[in-house]
Amino acid sequence: MSTRELTLTDNDSSNKGTSTVLKLTEASLDITAGTSNTSTRRQSSGSRLPFLGSKASTTVTQVPLRNVVAATTSSDVIEVSYLARKSPRHGLSLIRVKGSLGDKDSRLAKQWCEAAMTAAYGGRSPSKKLKVLINPRGGRGQACSIFTDKVEPILSAAGCILDVTYTTHPNHAMEIAQDLSLDTDTVVVVSGDGLIHEVLNGLSKHGQPDKAFCVPIAPIPAGSGNGLSLNLLGLQDGLDPRAAALNVLKGHPLKVDLFAFTQGNQKRLSFMSQTVGLMADIDIETEHLRWMGDLRFVLGFLRSVVTLPTCKMELSIKLAEQDKMKMANAVRARRAGLSSDIPVVPLSPPLDDTHDPGSPGDTWIKYDKPCLWVYAGKGPYVSRSLMQFPVSQPDDGVIDIAIQEIISRKDLLASMDGADKGRCYWYNTNRYFKASAYSVKPHAQSRGVLVVDGELFPMQEFHVEVLPCLGTLLSPFPYYAPEFTFDEESGTKLKQES
Repeated sequence: MSTRELTLTDNDSSNKGTSTVLKLTEASLDITAGTSNTSTRRQSSGSRLPFLGSKASTTVTQVPLRNVVAATTSSDVIEVSYLARKSPRHGLSLIRVKGSLGDKDSRLAKQWCEAAMTAAYGGRSPSKKLKVLINPRGGRGQACSIFTDKVEPILSAAGCILDVTYTTHPNHAMEIAQDLSLDTDTVVVVSGDGLIHEVLNGLSKHGQPDKAFCVPIAPIPAGSGNGLSLNLLGLQDGLDPRAAALNVLKGHPLKVDLFAFTQGNQKRLSFMSQTVGLMADIDIETEHLRWMGDLRFVLGFLRSVVTLPTCKMELSIKLAEQDKMKMANAVRARRAGLSSDIPVVPLSPPLDDTHDPGSPGDTWIKYDKPCLWVYAGKGPYVSRSLMQFPVSQPDDGVIDIAIQEIISRKDLLASMDGADKGRCYWYNTNRYFKASAYSVKPHAQSRGVLVVDGELFPMQEFHVEVLPCLGTLLSPFPYYAPEFTFDEESGTKLKQES
């Protein structure tokens, strides 16, 4: 695309006569403000905004094309909307630049806007038909204001058609997803991870489930943990509703594995995790502290260190891999665009398949010792403070399983250091597996709870089977955003328990 440039004049009374130059390049929209006052220019990468307190009379702001939301024209006025940060520590802000072409040909304005939108969206239509689900009671109870103040202005600027529903009762989102119109471009979920669980289970009951599961889901973080948003967007953007709104507009479909959860006659879909033991207790026992956000999990962990509850069960795992270094190298190879050595299950088993651990060729292992917890799931982060599954991949056809053996209170407290970067992965007392299926049978005297995607289930025998690539999300990347780093020479410099 050749460089295209426009000069706008601000006719606002306070800035009358000030010119703004808009220049499209291969990678960015360059905005030069204040050109009528001086020819001095200061380069900016989008972190310094001339209209947010800059003292220089002329500033060049380079906005990545991905951050351009809209470029529209009415009469001879052009308005450009984009997202940028005041500083690296701030979240994204929606910025608008507006000006007139004066007596120039209005066709020039239309042509420039069309070129800008083509460049910003890669030729795709920015206007999408969105089904928006908002849980007013999720997390800190701020989902409504998050949507109206931060998300809706971005989606509306892009010309999206919004069908908004505020959920009013448990399973409301499931009921809506069950009847989802298949011409919906994306389901936008403004809540925590629990509402996504409802949506996916609603899609499984849809009249055309195969087509319904192809409709992408995009989370807007408004819950306590917001694990899915963190996994798609990373730590910097994963808790930023505006960054999540930009993902709704610019993200690409990412196929992800789901899980068939069976307990007695009940069958459900799970997308994130199943937890038994101390970690499950934390989730349920801090439910009344949702107003604290993800700090509730840290407080709950500290409380549990005092009581140190253990769980007893028989765990059967259909093993795919257990070599930690091999699994870590596979993630690094995926991010580098190389092939992975981790086996992938090619076909998705039907939801009504019966469990048969004696099938020919299966490699089943058993774990039958008391432990602190069993955590199984998909996606590196379960909350900002815990990277539980650092080597998880969205579509490798397996579920990651971590079993924390019993350790002292001192070591348990020490494990908090670096938990947000996956440090515990390397501990010898953290048994880690990739599996295509697993079963849990609690001992009769076992106490505690079972939590599936943040929802409470009876502490009874259950079975989980991987459903490869059944779900569809929107993501900026073809892999999970968080990067798991480790020392390449020794694998880790962390202390290993004996």
